[in-house]
Amino acid sequence: MPIPLFNSIASWLLKKRYHQIELFLKYPEEVQQEVLLQLIEIAEDTEIGRSYGYNSITNYETFKERVPLVSYEDIEPIIERTRRGEQNIFWPTSVKLFAKSSGTTNAKSKFIPVSLEALEDCHYKSGKDLLCLYLNNNENSQLFTGKSLRLGGSKELYEDNGSFFGDLSAILIDNMPLWAEFSSTPSSKVSLMSEWESKLKAIIKESVTENVTSLAGVPSWMLVLLNSMLEETGKDNLFQVWENLEVYFHGGVSFSPYKEQYKVLLPRKQFKYYEIYNASEGFFAIQDRNNADDLLLMLDYGIFYEFIPMDTYNTSEQVEIPLWDVKVGVNYAIVITTNSGLWRYKIGDTIRFTSKNPYRIRVTGRTKHHINVFGEELIIENAEEALKSVCKKAGAEIKDYTAGPIFMKGREKGSHEWIIEFRKAPQDLDYFTEFLDNALKSLNSDYEAKRYNNTTLSMPKVHVAREDLFYDWLKINDKLGGQHKIPRLSNKRDYIDELLQMNTKL
Repeated sequence: MPIPLFNSIASWLLKKRYHQIELFLKYPEEVQQEVLLQLIEIAEDTEIGRSYGYNSITNYETFKERVPLVSYEDIEPIIERTRRGEQNIFWPTSVKLFAKSSGTTNAKSKFIPVSLEALEDCHYKSGKDLLCLYLNNNENSQLFTGKSLRLGGSKELYEDNGSFFGDLSAILIDNMPLWAEFSSTPSSKVSLMSEWESKLKAIIKESVTENVTSLAGVPSWMLVLLNSMLEETGKDNLFQVWENLEVYFHGGVSFSPYKEQYKVLLPRKQFKYYEIYNASEGFFAIQDRNNADDLLLMLDYGIFYEFIPMDTYNTSEQVEIPLWDVKVGVNYAIVITTNSGLWRYKIGDTIRFTSKNPYRIRVTGRTKHHINVFGEELIIENAEEALKSVCKKAGAEIKDYTAGPIFMKGREKGSHEWIIEFRKAPQDLDYFTEFLDNALKSLNSDYEAKRYNNTTLSMPKVHVAREDLFYDWLKINDKLGGQHKIPRLSNKRDYIDELLQMNTKL
């Protein structure tokens, strides 16, 4: 089939899906309630379903009363039973795929179940929807005249007692439909390579001669790949390598610290950036407008959503609410019930709604990745916005960073300690630190109150990281590759103490 004809047919098929999207835009509450009741009906004869009497649950209120909230630690025993071959525990169809979590909050790995229904009706459906929404907004797109350069995780799939586990990206690539394989580069063989530095060279070798029209991957690791591509080819920017490049689909970490660096690599005003929000547990939201900074919550992927206001999270006043009761501007922890058999599962992410018609969100951080030692409630969204503002004023560029508390000792006040690896360092670090402090005050009233007259918190302390400090830390901890992330904020000093010690060693 000629490439232009394939592009036209693929675009037409994907745009047809938009009419279904319009249905949940118009009837969000009804669609979400239908998703919940379908999940309950499907799973009523499972061990979990019988335990909580799913056969007599007919509404959300009863579901909420009977089924407890859970974290991974609560359900690990039944996941381990399923990994060893038992079935029909939390989901009726056979579950043999498990996404090995690359999270940094626990040393112990998590194995998130991925059912065939989740593969088809959530993960692959979302991939098509991402393209659908992009094409709907960009009528003249030539996306399918070329290929998408994908950068997935760097772990292979390993068989274990009849079940398989690996990075979610590895599972998706290993099971992807033919149309996706045909339109992607590098090959699945290269994409599933486990050793990051060898994989990087192989991706460049395979992709440099392709007609790449889109990029897809985590911003931090994609930046490493793209800079390596320019070094290998001797080109000044990526359009000299791939002249038809038109969009970058990104997710996994905040794009704010990296956006200015991407503009240098991709110096065309018409180049598009589209953000996604997915995790091992499911695919949740997609940017549905050009140049937007929020994401459309996708409501028909076999996922039912609940939300916990963060000001009551893990307190005696904690309350969970369904989608139709949320408020714009409130920071919520997400709870999901899914077509992989996760029931009222706390995924550890926090979001804020920017709109209820339709339901659009911004990812604000993690329930465990914040600093609240002194009541300052500093979240990742605050940190990212502050750093973006300060870098613009100071003419700096950030490669990576992390921050943690300095605990009070005797009469000494507490503070925050930052380690920042700069791609372009500020001329005056004291000036940079003062601006960072002021930016955080303007974004977070709790932080401002604790900093007032140095009442509780002293001026933050900022260290300049040596070159490749964070890369070396990830390498030592066997976390190199497309799905691994630097822990941005922490209530403990584990990460920052280890990094500070490494920062003195060259």
